[in-house]
Amino acid sequence: MPPAIETTGLSKSYGDVRVLDGLDLRVESGTVFALLGPNGAGKTTTVRVLTTLTPPDAGHARVAGHDVVTARSRVRAAISLTGQYAAVDENQTGTENLRMAARLSGLSRRAAHRRAGELLERFGLTGAGDRLARTYSGGMRRRLDLATGLVRDPAALRVVFLDEPTTGLDPRSRQELWDAVRELSGHGATVFLTTQYLEEADRLAGRVAVLGRGRVLAEGTPAALKSRWGAHRLDLVLRDRAAYLRLSGRAVTHDPATLTLGVPTDGSAAHVRALLDELDPERRDVERFGVHAATLDDVFLHLTSTDHAPADPTGPAPAAHTPDQETGHVPA
Repeated sequence: MPPAIETTGLSKSYGDVRVLDGLDLRVESGTVFALLGPNGAGKTTTVRVLTTLTPPDAGHARVAGHDVVTARSRVRAAISLTGQYAAVDENQTGTENLRMAARLSGLSRRAAHRRAGELLERFGLTGAGDRLARTYSGGMRRRLDLATGLVRDPAALRVVFLDEPTTGLDPRSRQELWDAVRELSGHGATVFLTTQYLEEADRLAGRVAVLGRGRVLAEGTPAALKSRWGAHRLDLVLRDRAAYLRLSGRAVTHDPATLTLGVPTDGSAAHVRALLDELDPERRDVERFGVHAATLDDVFLHLTSTDHAPADPTGPAPAAHTPDQETGHVPA
């Protein structure tokens, strides 16, 4: 199948600030793709360009097979966009929110009623459908927000954009939204996710790209990125300062306040045993230890530690008060 998203040399500047600088991306259909990067790296601008809200200065981008500049209406008919904050009408019930969104997307009154009922059941909100949205928990609001973006005919919805969808949610609500994302992917939709939570990308995404200064710094599966850019570490808590100073030359991380040193290891039991015997043969200096497995946090920090991305002047994803942006979604 052709890629769900493909960009070539995508560039965007605001005044003298270049936010996207020749961005190349390829997202396969039916996958979950996570775009990571520090604040100001260009994540939100990327989403805005791909969802036709902001035109690029140069380069090309195709979403669901359509050019984001010359075929805006076709792109919009094939996508959904959910921003960082739940954009629901608190003075309407969950059912009313969904029916309104469905009608705005072009469904008939009867089809809107049917689609609202389907989505309430799909996102576990049937029992709360007649309650005002202002009584919903954070997780329920996000699920309602996501459901609102899916009111269009499921057969026509090709790509779902989620711009930091779990910002501010508690762990249980975040887990509920993760389940919804997995379900979307399971039904064949392509999910394009931006997030500040590295664990979120690790759990959900098949492929991850780390963005910096408007370019891709690294891309691959979470496992491949951790293998290449992350590192296992043996963290040692030393008994006293003398032991800490004696072993500090072998360490890659240092915390003098807690007398903790991090020493490189391949993570295997054999190597950990050998390191402990080598560093503390008398078994007197190491008070306790722990093995730190490579994480996407390590990858992110390594790749962005020397990266000074320009500020992204666009800020969070869509906030303009037009009929197709008030809800945070892009209707057909």
